[in-house]
Amino acid sequence: MISGQTRIHKGKKQCILLFFSLIILTTILFFTLPVFSLLLKITLEEFVSAILKPDVKSAIFLSLITATTATVIIVLIGTPLAFLNARVSYPCRNFVETLIDLPIVLPPSVAGLALLVLLGRRGLIGSYLNDIGIAIIFTTLAVIIAQVFVAGPLYIRQAKSAFAMVDPVYESAARTLGASPLKTFLKITVPLARTGLLSGVILSFARAIGEFGATIMVAGNLPGKTQTMPLAIYGLMQSDITASIALSIVLIGISCLILVLIRIISGRSA
Repeated sequence: MISGQTRIHKGKKQCILLFFSLIILTTILFFTLPVFSLLLKITLEEFVSAILKPDVKSAIFLSLITATTATVIIVLIGTPLAFLNARVSYPCRNFVETLIDLPIVLPPSVAGLALLVLLGRRGLIGSYLNDIGIAIIFTTLAVIIAQVFVAGPLYIRQAKSAFAMVDPVYESAARTLGASPLKTFLKITVPLARTGLLSGVILSFARAIGEFGATIMVAGNLPGKTQTMPLAIYGLMQSDITASIALSIVLIGISCLILVLIRIISGRSA
């Protein structure tokens, strides 16, 4: 009797194990098969040949330049704001943080349309800029603005969390020893929060380099001028599917590198 119950118990455990194994396998296949299908669709020679095409090289170069520029702007603007929100309790702070987070949940088309209405030739600000001869729409600057708009909130959220985890006691001790507020921030606060800040930088760069919806609406898809990698993938799908796949693989490689960097940083932090 006991032996029979043991066999039944083992059978149930095996069924449960098989069930969860199938769930895990199905989930892995669902998320990885589309990526592997791209890798298997193109040979190494075709990939190298596609990457060396002028339009493809231009899209890669433009994406790296604009995403890097946007990330630098985000860090310069977002770091003081994140520190302020982490350290100072001012009126309507929650409302301000909600407004900053808004681009995260906005559909890309809505974000692009909002920027277009703001910066277009007849826009709220764009009309005044147009009167003095400054055009933003359909320029490289528009690409950077779109990337800052959609990626900035990710860094600010991460930076605020990083600053909030720094014990103010260290800052107070530095101030007691005569350090200025700026020196305390640069020498004490930033180094202690560097892990979270680096993660925020990487996440914002990843979001910027993969931006599509807002960019195509506010900057267009002009080769060599506003055509980043996501836009080039979309534009080449009809005329050169091999080049489109090659660019997709480049973005996959960048995404994998970003994930590895974040895991390394998180591991060091732990």
